[in-house]
Amino acid sequence: MKKSLFLIGLAAMLGLAGCAGNKDESKEINSEDNQKQEQKEEDHAHMNHSSSGEVPEGLQEAKSPTYKVGSKATLTTDHMPGMKGAEATIVGAYDTTAYVVSYTPTNGGEKVTNHKWVIQEEIKDAGEKEIPAGTKVVLEANHMEGMEDAEATIDSAEKTTVYMVDYMSTTDGEEVKNHKWVTESELTKE
Repeated sequence: MKKSLFLIGLAAMLGLAGCAGNKDESKEINSEDNQKQEQKEEDHAHMNHSSSGEVPEGLQEAKSPTYKVGSKATLTTDHMPGMKGAEATIVGAYDTTAYVVSYTPTNGGEKVTNHKWVIQEEIKDAGEKEIPAGTKVVLEANHMEGMEDAEATIDSAEKTTVYMVDYMSTTDGEEVKNHKWVTESELTKE
């Protein structure tokens, strides 16, 4: 529903911008980009950037990860501000299924949509089989305030190697330790 309203609004803005000339269109697009970034920052304001480094029971170390523990890579993702382009040190590499989930925090916060990533071992009673999109689950992850014990919907799944990484935020210089999780496709060799 939100997507439909957003698309209708976007179409209306672009239509009006076309009548007003190109200089107004670029202002509106920049404003929209700024709003998206502000929303992403707000959505992740309560994310635990650093963690203890403990991994869930049953999580298996990767047998032959592309990025070895101790090696360096560049983050190509922007789950939260300050990640994209940061140099990361690989702290752990694990073979699992990573999920994109949507959930309403248990602390009364606004619904979080398309959160990347929660892994198989962070879902209550997940077993070993991949959980299909649309399935309701209970989260055992605590990456963000209100995430643990929240009911979530699986948006998508990806069998992959996930990495725990250390990096310095590109926006505020904050050192982030044991960040969970990034996938192999979200890293690149330096």
